[in-house]
Amino acid sequence: MIATLTLAPLMLAQAAMLPPVADADPEVLNVAYEEIANGNLEGALAVLEAAHAADPEDPATLINLGSVHQQLGNAEEARLYYTAALESSTRYDMELADGRWVDSRRVALMALGTLENYRLAAR
Repeated sequence: MIATLTLAPLMLAQAAMLPPVADADPEVLNVAYEEIANGNLEGALAVLEAAHAADPEDPATLINLGSVHQQLGNAEEARLYYTAALESSTRYDMELADGRWVDSRRVALMALGTLENYRLAAR
């Protein structure tokens, strides 16, 4: 399964591309990379909500939903999606922008950590 993911909060406002290792057509799983990269967060939400309805367990979709909500200032909603990705029965490795391959559950944990960092920075 090829999906491109943006985790701006994980990269401190720098986009990361994270293609899952599993085998599929990128047109089948649209995780709104283009919309997020272009700052079209409302468009990204529409794409991601449709992808989530089709596969509620996909970590890439869940993480991007969390990322969009975090960018919109909805920290609790972001936390729910990051936690769902962490607990998903679907699991695969993702490539981070720096070239490292990381398990999707680890990526979800990293994303949850960004919420705490933002909370502390806001004090």
